[in-house]
Amino acid sequence: MEAFYNLSFKLMRKIFLLFIIPLLAGIGMAAAQEPLVEEAVTDTLVTQQVQPEVPVITLSTADIEGDADSHDISSLLQGSRDIFMNTAGFNFGSARFRVRGYDSENTTVMINGIPVNDPETGRAFYSTWGGLNDATRMSEGHNNIGFSRNSFGGLGGATNIVTRASQYSPNIRTTYSNSNRSYAHRAMFTYSTGLQDNGWAWTLSGSRRAAEEGYVKGTFYDAWAYFLSAERKFNNEHSLGLIAFGAPSKTGRPGVATQEAYDLTGDNFYNPNWGYQDGKVRNSRVNHYNTPWIILSHYWTPGSNTEVTTSAAYTFGRGGSTALNWYDSHASYNQPGYQLAGDPRPDYYRWLPSYYANDPATQDLLTNLWMNDPYFRQINWDWLYNANYGNLFTVNNVNGSDQSQTGPRSKYIIEERRNDRNQFTFNSNINYRPSATNTITGGLNVSLAKTNQFKIITDLLGGEFWYDIDQFAERDFDDPNMSQNDLLNPNRVVKEGDRFGYDFTGNINEYQAFAQSDWILPSWDFYVAASVSQTTFWRTGHMQNGRFPDNSLGDGEKQNFTNFGLKGGTTYKITGRHYVTGNGMFMTRAPYFRDAYISSRVRDDVIEGLTSETIFSGDLNYIIRTPRIKSRLSAFYSEFRDQTWSRSFYHEEFRSFVNYIMTGVDTRHMGLELGIDINLSSTLSGYIVAGTGDYIYNSRPNVTIARDNDREVLADQRTVYLKNYKIGGMTHTAGSVGLRYNDPRFWFVGVNANYFDDIYIDINPDRRTADAVSNLVVSDPQWSQILDQERLGNNYTVDLFAGYSYRTRQRHFITINISVSNLFDVTDFRIGGFEQLRYDSQDPGKFASKYFYLYGRTYFLNLAYRI
Repeated sequence: MEAFYNLSFKLMRKIFLLFIIPLLAGIGMAAAQEPLVEEAVTDTLVTQQVQPEVPVITLSTADIEGDADSHDISSLLQGSRDIFMNTAGFNFGSARFRVRGYDSENTTVMINGIPVNDPETGRAFYSTWGGLNDATRMSEGHNNIGFSRNSFGGLGGATNIVTRASQYSPNIRTTYSNSNRSYAHRAMFTYSTGLQDNGWAWTLSGSRRAAEEGYVKGTFYDAWAYFLSAERKFNNEHSLGLIAFGAPSKTGRPGVATQEAYDLTGDNFYNPNWGYQDGKVRNSRVNHYNTPWIILSHYWTPGSNTEVTTSAAYTFGRGGSTALNWYDSHASYNQPGYQLAGDPRPDYYRWLPSYYANDPATQDLLTNLWMNDPYFRQINWDWLYNANYGNLFTVNNVNGSDQSQTGPRSKYIIEERRNDRNQFTFNSNINYRPSATNTITGGLNVSLAKTNQFKIITDLLGGEFWYDIDQFAERDFDDPNMSQNDLLNPNRVVKEGDRFGYDFTGNINEYQAFAQSDWILPSWDFYVAASVSQTTFWRTGHMQNGRFPDNSLGDGEKQNFTNFGLKGGTTYKITGRHYVTGNGMFMTRAPYFRDAYISSRVRDDVIEGLTSETIFSGDLNYIIRTPRIKSRLSAFYSEFRDQTWSRSFYHEEFRSFVNYIMTGVDTRHMGLELGIDINLSSTLSGYIVAGTGDYIYNSRPNVTIARDNDREVLADQRTVYLKNYKIGGMTHTAGSVGLRYNDPRFWFVGVNANYFDDIYIDINPDRRTADAVSNLVVSDPQWSQILDQERLGNNYTVDLFAGYSYRTRQRHFITINISVSNLFDVTDFRIGGFEQLRYDSQDPGKFASKYFYLYGRTYFLNLAYRI
């Protein structure tokens, strides 16, 4: 209770100082006016460019002017616009704010009832249908814990994107957008017939997004999207629908760097991923994704109170990201005047002036090169090619034969780390209304997924071949078999397009059933829900690794987990305008495939003691719905127990590449949310939104450190003192105040100011162990440098938006919207960061933290024509 009191006091103090005072005058004027009923205006005027389209709920006069003493009070509408969630999603998202501190795997996302969360990580990737804004704008569901028609839902809620063809209204919409963010141009076209007299309904949509260079130097955007939804209504009971969509994309990635690199370049958006090749910008880190979906659905309405939807879906395709790889750790990588480390990344720590603190001459020279030579501070592609051209090498016994091959062996290559997937999903839901006050829903979902993970060579960078052995194993072991990545093809010579390094398939099968029921009573509403699931996964190796010849090839042992979930909630209707709601959830969740293995790339060793995590959560909400004010004040508390945390990195103490596995990781999330939406007059509205949370690690996990190249355990059951450290990488406190003017002549303009605070960087758990400070005393400066968690500074931003809607004589609509984010071009706002996993206890600054900065002033212009 004391923690909640402190959070409440902090939230109220910040709201009062930052938001309440500026609006007191406007609210006071509005309070003196008579209640107003919102006028019906065109949807193009009502919808802000910066907010999503949500279901429009029409309230009757009885709802607006209802008697406070009535014994039959209207229920709280789930479709009601929640100003906090809308603001958090759009105003706060750029500053890495996450609602209640939850990751995306805690929200269930569905398309036409089919869950589309990634089976390997649990996360929802919206880029899968990116660019299909018009086709995916209809949705239903709930935020956080609540009642859902389509699934049990997650801790963060459930969203079902409705893409049934008959649900689209007849229209033709053409859109062009221009921006200086990730992409510069976007064109979209959508055509919908609605349900025709012949029983058919069609919706077609497509888009193109492109930029030769985005906001960050060296990035680019090249994306397409397509969508088809067809439905045939046979009679009043049966309809059949087909949905197909995809969004192939290639994007050049921005990078993240240390503050030293930002300062040397004078650019807080310095991107180390690119360099000049033949005078043109080339990015080494390119994402390339294309995972189409096909969904076949049968809609059955056996009676006026029953609906059954059964769907089968299949998704397939490729995912991948390129990166530099190099072999010959002792080779020199030359820059003007120096022979330094073989690492080709320009921001490698040995390339930074700070590494040569005891050598002023070298430090000055490197500083000059960083500040004045773009071929030094970026990837020097010419040097990589030259290193490969002159590297003659002979490989004997190629692929286990008696043949040899001599030629320029590539020291440096571009590889693509692929994650291709195939997934079949079957889903069936029933929605039954036995009475006007009771709804029962239930469903079954089956998911059978395979994720094939491997590497291919994209570019040999001037060489003729790559020698497929593990360089760390070659260094550490005398046995030549130990360095072989595939004993079935020893001494393998690989070329562009060939698979190498590792190749395995993750098999992930999940079966889930759920049931829910809600009741609407005169003064109370309540619901209960339950789910049960069975998850089975195993690894299938396609290479026989030389370090792990006995458990790298073929099917591994199947891992089975049975889990369940319970949730419930109630609404007390104080009056028709005031509500108190409470929700609670308890569930267990199987570990995700990606977190379950010590090193799934090369072996079938599962983390010891692997178990399901336990989650419980609750929230309490006070909600007001009046013609003038809509508000919600919420308090929430959640705990995640027995999580697993697994990473791989080069460990400075052990001088080896290691797998770092923490078990028994507990976290606690608690906080407050406030959203107030106010109609100050018939044309002027305002809002106040604020949220603060205390998101911390709540346990002292045990860690096992295993060498990546063999079965040696370097450290076992080492205690990590994580308890009470903040969960980093996100903003814990955010607030926003805004005003919007809606003119009766169908134009609007608005402004909002945003505040961000309590931003902590992600910590390296190994720095919170006794071993990390074993050679130090409390008075040593390294003590606090290693143990303290860095808190980043607070900051403000201002956004501006406007729009206009025009209806032609032919009753066509032309709309134009523009939004400007970070109006005052704040470019020194650090919105997150992380400690590098590699560190030196005697010199903590040697591997300094890396930071993310909020983009400066950006704009988004949208022009639409609708028939």
